[in-house]
Amino acid sequence: MGSRYIGVAERRDRLAVRHRLAAGARAAGPEEVARSLVALHGTDPATVYVGVGARLAEPGGTVRETERALYEDRTLVRMHGMRHTVFVFPADLTAVVHASTGIAVAARARAALVKDMAKAGAPDAEWLAEVEASTLAALARRGQATAAELAQDEPRLREQFVYAAGKGYEGVHTVSSRLLRVLGVEGKVVRGRPLGSWTSTQFRWALAPAHPELDVAGAQAELLRRWLEVCGPATEADLKWWTGWRVTEVRRALAATRAREVTVDEGTAFVTEDDEDPVTGPAEPWAALLPALDPTAMGWQARDWYLAPGLRTALFDRSGNVGPTVWWNGRVIGGWAQRADGAVVWRVLDPEGVPSEAEAAIAGQAAALRAWLGPSRVTPRFRTPLEKELSALP
Repeated sequence: MGSRYIGVAERRDRLAVRHRLAAGARAAGPEEVARSLVALHGTDPATVYVGVGARLAEPGGTVRETERALYEDRTLVRMHGMRHTVFVFPADLTAVVHASTGIAVAARARAALVKDMAKAGAPDAEWLAEVEASTLAALARRGQATAAELAQDEPRLREQFVYAAGKGYEGVHTVSSRLLRVLGVEGKVVRGRPLGSWTSTQFRWALAPAHPELDVAGAQAELLRRWLEVCGPATEADLKWWTGWRVTEVRRALAATRAREVTVDEGTAFVTEDDEDPVTGPAEPWAALLPALDPTAMGWQARDWYLAPGLRTALFDRSGNVGPTVWWNGRVIGGWAQRADGAVVWRVLDPEGVPSEAEAAIAGQAAALRAWLGPSRVTPRFRTPLEKELSALP
């Protein structure tokens, strides 16, 4: 009979329910959102909060509840993960992320730092190890601290060295910025409470929560299984892109989880072994305003089934980072932005157009977002053409 075909309509239904976007699928709190998505993109702090708020049944407490989860209960942890990128994970997943993706990335990051310092005539690896031990001890004493505060305890963090001397991208690096990033990838430190409001990109560091050391292959199988539960069906190319693993690692993990083959428009794809049956979609049409770099918009390498190619020029920057998106029934139809006066403005770009009920639903989501944002202003770290245009409107 061959593998079961899962069409675009069913994939959009799966996305609506599993990504907590349809009205009947909204979550009760940020922990539930994070578990449902596996990871929230955390490079831009606002992405975490706006992404959580878009999926809560009661978004009014988004900031308060997300800060509680991140900085008080520590049920969510902001740390480096797949593809050398910062994400927010459920705390019980940190060991899986570290073993499945962090160890290999960390080895490359530390080797690159030592190599760059050696080329610049900076102190050697033994000196770096001394600074590292002293920095971690200072962080343990302080609880949370900025790089500048840690440099008060360990002045050698202020040492600088020239990176890529003689090349067009030559620059001066400070030991603190490079070392703390390496320690983050190694799972020794995590991002702490920001300086200022929740939208601030300046932050403190904290020691990473203790976690067991897991078998790499087992951790990769667990991470892939959790992601397929949320994003399946996904192709091998999707899996390789999202995890940053080698093809051999992806295939090994697929075999370990006993993933089942299905067919999508792009070809062969995979779901977990108990997820081949058709799913029930949402009862009502739905709209959502998702932030830049949201894990739903960035979840797959092949995106034509939910994002028309013609929209990409307006919605992505030159590096492939997606900006704020407007969704209707499982597909991206436009983008949104917040103006300086606080207004949330949006525009439909989809050439097929949308019915009047969609416009009303989108307007409702924009009003809800404006209400819980209050006096806060959200400007994406990576700005896109449509977001820039909309945010500048009078």
